[in-house]
Amino acid sequence: MQPFDHTPHYVTNLADGTVKQINPFSGTEVWTVPGRGNRPLGIETADPRRLDESAKGAYCAFCEKRYVETPPEKSRVVRRGDGSFETLYRLPAERLFDTVAEFRRIPNLFEILSYDYWHKNYGYELPARVAERRQDYLASQAGLAHVLSVIDMKLRASGRSQEQIDALSVEEKVAAASGFFGGSHDVVVARRHFLDGATHEDQVASSGTLTPDEHAEFIRYTVECTRALYDLNRYARYVAVFQNWLKPAGASFDHLHKQLVAIDERGVQHETTLERLRRNPNIFNEGAANYASYKNLVIAENDHALMFAGFGHRYPTIEVYSKSEHSDPWDQSPDEIRAMSDLLHAAHAATGSSVPCNEEWHYRPIDVDLAMPWRVMVKWRVSTLAGFEGATRVYVNTIGPEGVRDRVVDKLFRLRDEGLISANMRIAFEAECRPNPLRYNRVAR
Repeated sequence: MQPFDHTPHYVTNLADGTVKQINPFSGTEVWTVPGRGNRPLGIETADPRRLDESAKGAYCAFCEKRYVETPPEKSRVVRRGDGSFETLYRLPAERLFDTVAEFRRIPNLFEILSYDYWHKNYGYELPARVAERRQDYLASQAGLAHVLSVIDMKLRASGRSQEQIDALSVEEKVAAASGFFGGSHDVVVARRHFLDGATHEDQVASSGTLTPDEHAEFIRYTVECTRALYDLNRYARYVAVFQNWLKPAGASFDHLHKQLVAIDERGVQHETTLERLRRNPNIFNEGAANYASYKNLVIAENDHALMFAGFGHRYPTIEVYSKSEHSDPWDQSPDEIRAMSDLLHAAHAATGSSVPCNEEWHYRPIDVDLAMPWRVMVKWRVSTLAGFEGATRVYVNTIGPEGVRDRVVDKLFRLRDEGLISANMRIAFEAECRPNPLRYNRVAR
């Protein structure tokens, strides 16, 4: 007699090897069909071109020698002499090249929701400190020249002719620059375009090629910048945080960066999740962390975070969940944020720089009081949605959850032995990695 199975069936393994998955939060149905997951994942460059050494530091508009091609930055992270990090704020244009930024927070030149959107629909005005920053920046000759050059660039990219641009007065151009200072769509840009010492164009610098300490600062700084957008715009109900890596995943530049977008809705994804959470306050345990543990889908863990192979996603997915009692990332301790960073960094390192992927942050919307863990998804964009998906709303993945687990676990052991990821993690199948499902029931605030 078979024992009664109390666990929900989000993942079903059929006799022929097909894996059928249901996402516990969205209800998305996904199938993994045998034999389709043996293809290489990454983008292969048959004959990568040699890098032009004279262009070092200036390969794209995000590079360190081209700071004036982006809107005025809101802050930057630099290295001190002892190797630690320091955040600098309100730099004038004259000092942009005094230091090299490890990470920069800059306004997106083409916002998803523009300053005008917030101003015309909500009456949003620049906060006093931001208006003062704008005035100070424009008061200097270098600052005004910087803003005008970027405005001209934006107008050209928007289809304006040079004659139309030249016909605008300085005042008209400056009036269009409020979004450069008080806009609600920011980009957090990392320093490197290519790896240090790179010789060919396929040696791009990704999240996984940062050191664990660099990645920890990248995550800490992104958390700080996310909270800052809420402080800037009181009408924002949610700040979406995501990273598109490589063009097939939606990146405009193959230069490492995250995007932060304030929106005036929670989004369909969160509304659906909240509906299920209200019905079952334990859904994040039953449908994610605990379930992954019961199904042996855990990849690695440390004291404050858990990584497992996701299920019910349109693309093969690695999920990293915080174990913190605090739902809001900015309320978590430095150790808790570092733990999330270490596992997320390991996920990217195991994925590899040649694999297009999206990194999606999910956390509790600011106007919600339900307990909801901070969690980050790394989705491998290794398949193309086609007619079958459109006709059936059933999505076909090339790799099932167990396949994701096995690929990543194998690489994590090698990366840890080489000292390329944090040593402070317990990897699946090690005796020390014994995730206790009850541990993840502690999200309370």
